[in-house]
Parts: sequence; structure tokens; C-alpha cells
Amino acid sequence: MKPPSVHAIIVAAGAGLRAGGGLPKQYRRVGGAPLLRHAVMRLQAHGGIDAISVVINPADRALYDAAVAGLGLGEPVAGGATRQQSVRHGLEALAASPPDLVLVHDAARAFVPDAMLDALLAALADNDGAVPALTVVDSLRRGDTHYRAAVDRDGLFRVQTPQAFRYAALLAAHRAAADGATDELAIAMAAGLNVAVTPGDERAFKVTEPQDFAKAEAMLSADSPTAYASRAASGFDVHRFGPGDHVWLCGVQIPHTHGLIGHSDADAGLHALTDALLGTISAGDIGDHFPPSDARWRGAASDQFLAHAATLVRAAGGIIDHVDVTLICERPKIGPHRAAMRQRIAAILGLALPQVSVKATTTEMLGFTGRSEGLAAQAMASVRLPLKD
Repeated sequence: MKPPSVHAIIVAAGAGLRAGGGLPKQYRRVGGAPLLRHAVMRLQAHGGIDAISVVINPADRALYDAAVAGLGLGEPVAGGATRQQSVRHGLEALAASPPDLVLVHDAARAFVPDAMLDALLAALADNDGAVPALTVVDSLRRGDTHYRAAVDRDGLFRVQTPQAFRYAALLAAHRAAADGATDELAIAMAAGLNVAVTPGDERAFKVTEPQDFAKAEAMLSADSPTAYASRAASGFDVHRFGPGDHVWLCGVQIPHTHGLIGHSDADAGLHALTDALLGTISAGDIGDHFPPSDARWRGAASDQFLAHAATLVRAAGGIIDHVDVTLICERPKIGPHRAAMRQRIAAILGLALPQVSVKATTTEMLGFTGRSEGLAAQAMASVRLPLKD
């Protein structure tokens, strides 16, 4: 029997300014990447989700495009004035080719573990919907300036997202719902749907206040076993000098008395960095992906090689933390072009400038670089990859 199709809708249309930072919180960076990007990649890493769409404020389109670059998403859906309206827009956008099941998720909950998603989808075999929740363990009291009555915490839950439903049932419930619902659970209950409680997870917390960003950063720490593990890899490349009047290094064209010989544009800096990124996900080397025997890559710009490696890292759920390139040559002089090189690498990889380092050294006139027969480059890249439950 064919498994049910599953579509996830990520709601990212809110202003989210309570978290501070001057941007909607879904576009603020955590671990070098926007919060929304983490949310998308976390769902993409789960094998049971077939497609993802994001509901945004159209005024934030430029922020959205930058946040999800390279993740292979389709056109975003324009949100409404309220969360309820935004979810309805996201559901209606799927009506022409409806999935069997739908997950509705908040962009501010970026670290949902696989086990939580597994439980939600499994519960839909016997229920109209399933919503993850955590039991309340703290004592509860009513009050204002002073404590008043105690509140019985028996049977109380902290509700999280994603919330999972049979698509047709949720769409019908939304179409019939009055305004003012806080989430899909409220709409489903008003429609009389059968909704199961599944286990929530503290990792699926909602970034709301400014201090929550520090908590999110800690989730991504290399010392934390809760979400990601750190990996680093190196790359190395060499090219000989030949006829020409310029060289390409780290994506920048530099006038020179010679060119560099290679099947592509012979950009040793980007080639070394491409290999370093591929190494972090054990994906072979640049020749495996762009073989020099293939005429398509003759004279090709090496920025596409580096962009491809970054896409593979992100498809694996990875976050690029930092990259470093060392160019080894007597000439040309690298110093005057280093700032432009850093900017170009940052643009190709979608990184902030402090995440990119470019250095240069010589071999004190020793060896083939000392004799100016060619130049070499070595690179390092560090990434974080999600741990599987």
C-alpha cells in the first residue's frame, strides 16, 4: 500500500518583534543561519515529509529568499492579518493537489526532533489529528501582585507544534471556523475532530523573548548532544602557471603576468574549499561531482562548484559555521584582494563576513611555488550536522 503523502506548512508571516533584534524573529540568525532556515532544514531532514511550503508576509520576501536560499522550496504563500488567516491561506494553496496529511508548524520552533514527528504521523493512522504536548510540572497559582488560589495542574498540557491532521478534515474545519482561534487544535476541537495527544519535547521550544536566542544558540553548541554534532574537513589544490593575463582566486579576477592552467577556471582557492565542504559530509571530492573529462566544465566558473557543495551540506541538514582558505604563492600578491575574496566567498555560501577567512603565505622561495611555477591553496571548513534520534 502506498504511504500517505505528507505536506508541512511553516507559518512565518508574523512580525515577531517581541524577541528584539530589529527583525522578525524568524529571520534573525542563530548559529550563523536564520531561525526559519533551521526550521525548514529540520523538517527536510525527516524522511516522512514529502514537501514543505512557507507562509510569509510578502513585505519580507527579500528576507525570506535569503533565509531559504539553496533549500529547494517552491514559491512562498502570502499570509494574512492573523495566524489563523495565514494557515488558512497555506491550506488553500494545496487544495488543487491535496496531500493526505498536513503538518502546521511555527517557524519559531526550529529544533523539532525526529521522534516527535514520528509520533505525530503514527497517531494519524487512527485519529483526525495529533498535537504534541508536555505535561505541566511546575506548581501553578493565580494572582496579580500577590498569590491567590492554587491551580490544579492535573490534566494540563503545554501545547507545541507541529500539529498534524488529515488534510481534508483540517481544511474543512478552517473554512467553518470563526475568527480568533489561537492554533489548529482550537479549530479542530470546535469542528468536533478527534485529536490525539502525542509526546512533546523541550527541544521544540518556541523562541519568543530575547533570552530565547541564547537558548537556541546553546541548542546548536558543539558541546550540546541535543541537536547537532560538529565536523571539520580540509581541502587542498594546486595549479600551474601558463599563458594568460589574469588568474581567478577565491572568486576574484586578479590581473597577472600569467594565467593558471586547469579544466575549469583553475581557481585553486575555491577548489580547495569545495573539497573541504564535501569532506564534512563524506561526499567525495570535486572530481566526483565535476569530472574534468566532462566538457561541460571546460572553463567553468568555480563559484558553481562551491555553491553545489554548500547545497549538499544544507540538504544534509548541515549548518556551515566557518571557512578558512590559505593561498600559497610568491605571486600575485594576495593582500590587496583579500577583502574582495572574503566578500565573494561569503556571498556564494550565504555566510556573514566574520565566518570567512582568507590568508596568504609563501614558501620562502622554496619548491614549485617558490620558483613561481604555480600556486597552491589549502582550506578548512567546519559545519554542524543534525544528530539522529
